[in-house]
Amino acid sequence: MQNDTKNAIIFAVIAGLAMIAYQAFILEPQAKLAEAARKAKAAAVQAAPASTPVSGPLQPNLARPQALAISPRVRVETPALSGSIALRGARLDDLYLNTYHETVAKTSPRVELLRPEGMAAAYFAEQGWIGANLPGVPTPATLWTQTEGATLSPGHPITLSYAVPGGLSFTRRISVDDKAMFTVADTVANLGPAAITLAPYVSVQRQGLPSGLAQSNIVHEGAIGVLGTDGPQLRLTNYKDWKKKGEVDWQSKGGWFGVTDKYWMTAFIPAQTETISAKARVTTDAATGIDIYETTYSSAGRSIAPGTQITEVSHLFAGAKTVPVLNAYSASLGVPRFVDAVDWGNLWFLTKPIFSLLEFFYSHVGNFGLAILMLTVVIRLITFPLANKGFEMGVKMKKIQPELQSLQKRLKDDPAAQQKEMMALYAREKVNPITGCVPILFQIPVFYSLTKLFTVTIEMRHAPFFGWIHDLSAPDPTTFLNLFGLIPWDPSLTPLIGGVLGGFLHVGVWPLLYGMSMWLSQSMTPQTGIDPTQQMIFKFMPLMFTFILAQYAVGLLIYWTWSSLITILQQYVMMRRFKVDNPIDDFLGRFSARAGTSG
Repeated sequence: MQNDTKNAIIFAVIAGLAMIAYQAFILEPQAKLAEAARKAKAAAVQAAPASTPVSGPLQPNLARPQALAISPRVRVETPALSGSIALRGARLDDLYLNTYHETVAKTSPRVELLRPEGMAAAYFAEQGWIGANLPGVPTPATLWTQTEGATLSPGHPITLSYAVPGGLSFTRRISVDDKAMFTVADTVANLGPAAITLAPYVSVQRQGLPSGLAQSNIVHEGAIGVLGTDGPQLRLTNYKDWKKKGEVDWQSKGGWFGVTDKYWMTAFIPAQTETISAKARVTTDAATGIDIYETTYSSAGRSIAPGTQITEVSHLFAGAKTVPVLNAYSASLGVPRFVDAVDWGNLWFLTKPIFSLLEFFYSHVGNFGLAILMLTVVIRLITFPLANKGFEMGVKMKKIQPELQSLQKRLKDDPAAQQKEMMALYAREKVNPITGCVPILFQIPVFYSLTKLFTVTIEMRHAPFFGWIHDLSAPDPTTFLNLFGLIPWDPSLTPLIGGVLGGFLHVGVWPLLYGMSMWLSQSMTPQTGIDPTQQMIFKFMPLMFTFILAQYAVGLLIYWTWSSLITILQQYVMMRRFKVDNPIDDFLGRFSARAGTSG
């Protein structure tokens, strides 16, 4: 029974180690390569000559100035967003996020959210009306007229119009707030002699895969929405499944639907009383061979009698997925589960409250690094009774270690008798080895939740701590290979072996601090009853975890280092209480002895 328990614990630890190694050595390098390819592709597109002629079907090879020049435009300027709306098709297809940059440097380019057709990886949002055999219904090629307003900004809406003489008149009034929400009121007037039927639709379209697509399964990117007729259900379709299925359909009452990236999203929100038919579909452009990924929904047809008009109001979110903003829109617009645009993962019941607590601390201290330290203390307080019981059992195991070793040596040729005597010893000393292993098992879901949190929440992106840490969502930028920056040399640029030096061997200050704290904590934990091979594995684990976790977000390393220090303190107090020898007192004793000898 005891050996089975130990083997199960060891298996769980090794399985977790394998999972971490796969993430660090397979998925993370793939993501870095994809990001490098994205940057190279973006640079090539921006460098395209401005004199490239435009004729016939658009090819995805235009520089941004060329693509923007195809249509007259209306400027969009808010504290959070800037860009323009194309009057041709009345599309929102040119948008930057003002407060987010490509790198931690404030002089780096702003993050691009939407880009016009004609560029590589075009990405835009449009809406309109569908009518069977009705001439004059606007299409993506229709040129609208700006009739009111100048620049679209908070408190300053614009009005676009398009009319067919003796037929239909379309008016679109667009307003925007100071964050990321556009409100669109579409009015259709029937100026003809007969009743007509039109159905409103919206579409978010991406031409080709995004060049910065993450290679890790820990991040969802693709179609996303909360849809359902019997209640709001989260619908997720990543690009791979999207392409494989071709089209996925849902019916819904209210909800929301769009396309998400890791940190940003473009999604339409219908009236929450509206019944819609939603589709996530992939089509291939015959001329270019590019896959077009589209999320779209339409509502039931509206009958418009002669001389009357109707108005359809919808909302479009286009911006960063910050949790407070998503929650505010969910409350003000009645949007269900809007905060689930953030990919909380399967352990959302842990990830969400952990993030809420982290954000609470940040609101008081103004630094996410300090908030992580405070979060660590709270988690340790919550788990203190369980952890303390585990440490107590560990100390008791260490205390009876000489007797256990004697017993094992005396009965080494009689396993049954050895097991019986060990059980009797545990009962006499009130020791339960299983209880001592529980704190290790508890760390696995916490590790997953924190890894998810530091990966998908934009609040962690480019969030500084102190000193050299400017981005808690990125690995520690220092490395022992150049003496942590003292030598003016970037190991990752070394010919032939730069990938290894800048990858697996890139170990900074925080990973080393974590490795040392893990080693000290482990040295205070008894290894009795574990065979030599398993003991060797445990001895190498601090070194292995140092290299593996060095590839993870430094915020995660800060959490685990601080958590390990608290663990060491608990272990030390417990060992002093039970008068058990420990490496800290041994070191202090040797240090005092040397000092006394020197004196």
